[in-house]
Amino acid sequence: MSVQFGRWNFDGQPCAAEYLEKVRTTLAPYGPDTDEVYAKDGVQILYRAFHTTKESHRETQPHISPSGAVITWDGQLDNRTDLISDLGDVQAKSTDIEIVATAFERWGQNCFARLLGDWALSIWNPVSRTLLLAKDPIGTRHLYYWFDRDQVTWSTILDPLVRFAGRTFDLCGEYIAAWLSIPMYPAVHLTPCIDVYAVPPSSAVFLRPGRHAVSKYWDFDPSKKIRYRTNAEYEEHFRVVFRKAVQRKLRSHNPVLAELSGGRDSSSIVCVADTIIANNEADCPRLDTISYYDDSEPNWNERPYFTKVEEKRGRRGWHVDVNARDSQLTNQTESQAEAAVLRFEQTPGYHGQTSPQLKDCLTTQGNRVLLSGIGGDEVMGGVPSPGPELEDLIARAQFRRLAHQLKIWALQLKKPWIHLFCEAAREFLPHWLVGAPPQVRPAPWLQTKFVNRHRTALTGYHTRTKLFGPLPSFQTGVVTLESMRRQLSRTALPYQPPYEKRYPFLDRDLLEFMFTVPRDQVVRPAQRRSLMRRALAGIVPDEILNRKTKAYVARAQMVGLSRDWTKYAAATQNMALGSLGIVNPQLITEALQKARRGEDVPMISLMRTFWVEGWLKQLRALGVVNVGAIEKPALAWQTS
Repeated sequence: MSVQFGRWNFDGQPCAAEYLEKVRTTLAPYGPDTDEVYAKDGVQILYRAFHTTKESHRETQPHISPSGAVITWDGQLDNRTDLISDLGDVQAKSTDIEIVATAFERWGQNCFARLLGDWALSIWNPVSRTLLLAKDPIGTRHLYYWFDRDQVTWSTILDPLVRFAGRTFDLCGEYIAAWLSIPMYPAVHLTPCIDVYAVPPSSAVFLRPGRHAVSKYWDFDPSKKIRYRTNAEYEEHFRVVFRKAVQRKLRSHNPVLAELSGGRDSSSIVCVADTIIANNEADCPRLDTISYYDDSEPNWNERPYFTKVEEKRGRRGWHVDVNARDSQLTNQTESQAEAAVLRFEQTPGYHGQTSPQLKDCLTTQGNRVLLSGIGGDEVMGGVPSPGPELEDLIARAQFRRLAHQLKIWALQLKKPWIHLFCEAAREFLPHWLVGAPPQVRPAPWLQTKFVNRHRTALTGYHTRTKLFGPLPSFQTGVVTLESMRRQLSRTALPYQPPYEKRYPFLDRDLLEFMFTVPRDQVVRPAQRRSLMRRALAGIVPDEILNRKTKAYVARAQMVGLSRDWTKYAAATQNMALGSLGIVNPQLITEALQKARRGEDVPMISLMRTFWVEGWLKQLRALGVVNVGAIEKPALAWQTS
């Protein structure tokens, strides 16, 4: 994942050399391979490369197109072959940036919808004096920008954009509220700072003096449907698109590292990747794995499962004992704490510095790409809920089949059918009438005024299902993906050493397929992840495909709370969140005491509150954010 930074002074004056040197130093840990600069007519663009493919070694960025457009690209094209064929005047050995530049010359902004993969780009047009910023539809890459009447600044990393702005920014109350919700994240366009924005996924931002416009260039088509006569046809189609999704993410000139937890998602990626590499259909030379375990955690017995995959592939992976790590409140070394103070961190609880265990793994094996199973649980039907299927039947007035499915699901879930019907029907009703679901209700220690002001963010931006229009199951899929987009947009970029994270389950073609097949193919009453499990039988070990549930951690937070009780208790004194009118410190203290006694409290929300508290104190020490007040976003955000 390479990084870029740009500044356009509208008066045509260049940036100070000292300013640019500070930015270059900040970007260096993320892009150690090249240090390139474009400077002309008040525009300065910096690019630091992190090479992951053989083609990227031949890139020169920023890239100047024949028309004079200056293009900076951080990404990986998944459909290189198709684009080369469609364009006709690029070669197979062309770099990704050359293909993208040619596509933009040919099709203009219409090319964005045709670029499959993970990417973010900026296009400066010196003729029309305009700037265009864009991101891929899923939003796995970062790109931020800040503008006023004198300039516009954009960057992959939020830190240099905010820290060297020469001004202080007000905190965004909605951003903080969303971090305090369970288990949601802020809207994709928000940052902690008022007036600083993130480019939304699947969108392009047009900037020129006096004008700022955001437009969505692509979205999933609800009219697309895939219907086959037999289960076998769905299974075969799934194998094709999933195999393609994994193959695309294996494009690397170094060995690729994959997370292997022992769950179905990571195990499926590893097993399918092995078949691709064995058939010489991957660009990477080797696939390594890394697995985490904690034998002291009774509910996290993942070792038997990931070792089953290791037995199948005949290779032992890198193992990390999670219990050996320090608690979440004290897991920073002195050097990491110093780095956190010196950098502006957008994400509470994670500063981006690579953990020592992962660092050892990456440097020892030479990995630069890490495959993650994130998205599998959400996309593949990991939660065996009948809701979307029943809502489809209600919306299409298929009452006879609705009655049949209600009976089957009621027997499976051991719940009265009328309860299942009411749960499905309530999704069509306005939230002011039925209220927010219990799992997304605000924590009890939040101040009432703050809750009333930011209820939408605190309840996870929950929206009701529309009775007419796209199928409710399609709407559910899009809402789930939007939640994933919010999560990905808050993932801090790793450094020391850097690595590129890729997500096979978030491949656009795979998502389109999952959104267009019937819901009863994805989830069935007696079988969660029905389509995935049927399609991958014989490829993934049966012990993993047919395990009832994935292991989870239950004790770690309680153990950490007991071990670091003094520090947690001290953190409730003179809370920044209290002075901002966000939390009631007394209720936080009571919740801590209840948790210590083993009583039921929302632990995730409690831990998030302490993450945000520590993060706010770091921002205060940095001095670039006004921690004395919180504001609403300056712009009412809409895309056209």
